[in-house]
Amino acid sequence: MTFYTGILLKRCMEADPSIRSYLDIAERAFGMKGRIIVMIIMNSELYLVAIGLLILEGDNLHKLFPKFMIKLGELTADGRQSFVLITALVIFPSMLLTDLSILSYVSATGVFSCLIILVSIFCVGLFNGVGFHEKGTLLNVKSLPTGVSLYIVCFAGHPVIPSIYTSMRNTYQFSKVLLFSFVLTTFTYLAMAMVGYLMYGDSVESQITLSLPTSKVCAEVAIYTTLLIPITRYALMVTPVATAIEGGLSENYKNQRTVRLLIRVGLLISTVIVAYVFPYYESLMAIVGSIFVVSASFLLPCLCYLRINSDLRWGWNCEQMGIVGILVFGTLAGVLGTYSSVYDLVT
Repeated sequence: MTFYTGILLKRCMEADPSIRSYLDIAERAFGMKGRIIVMIIMNSELYLVAIGLLILEGDNLHKLFPKFMIKLGELTADGRQSFVLITALVIFPSMLLTDLSILSYVSATGVFSCLIILVSIFCVGLFNGVGFHEKGTLLNVKSLPTGVSLYIVCFAGHPVIPSIYTSMRNTYQFSKVLLFSFVLTTFTYLAMAMVGYLMYGDSVESQITLSLPTSKVCAEVAIYTTLLIPITRYALMVTPVATAIEGGLSENYKNQRTVRLLIRVGLLISTVIVAYVFPYYESLMAIVGSIFVVSASFLLPCLCYLRINSDLRWGWNCEQMGIVGILVFGTLAGVLGTYSSVYDLVT
């Protein structure tokens, strides 16, 4: 479904050559209000993912150093909270950069990082005595909406599809590139899910690295590789949010370096506060999937395509029925997934 909605975004761009970005598609379909709504959805997703990166870093560092904590007089921060604060201090210099090209090159190694993590975890099961013979419940209906939300968040990324399309030298190969990307992504996630389930069954943690034995070299490779991801990606995630805030300022403040730095530092502090008091990675990612990824990867591409191509005749052919099916699925997944995630969080 997400591959097909990516194709719909391509068709929207082909309908109007002036379209250069996801925001342009939303504006072409629904005017300036649509552009603003999509901008809010995109930046909210990036903001929450940035919080997730801090939680990810804190959890995995706590896995490596479970006895670590910070004490300042009467104030005490436990291991996870301490590492969130330390991670913020490490990330802080990157927030002062206006040119993130260096970080973008490092972050581009993300595909290789995923493969390293997958191979390392497989080696833990194969060589470090864990094995692949755990079992669990075949179908847990109660947790199905949350599970679907977590599956959905794996296929986020549609807001960058138009930018990839416009940057390609041969745009006629876009569909092949998109198909290859989604097939590779699906098999990578599928392999990780199968390996993790066979290794730990229902007892697996929300982050599989938290289930690994830290005394094994392969496990350490997986954990340390995971630790690199938040450091290299946090600034790249937050910068579009900061840029959007700057765009709403008056001309007197928009280009002032001090104001830009204050915005970025403010975003860092706010994400640290949320990660400090809300250290629930699984619930956060489920909410991101059920609200923001459902909107950007399922609902909006279909709605924008139908609006831009409003002259289509409804004959209830396979394509139109497929679009309606995606809209129905996205709506149900969004509503049920959000309810389930929030319910699990508060109970």
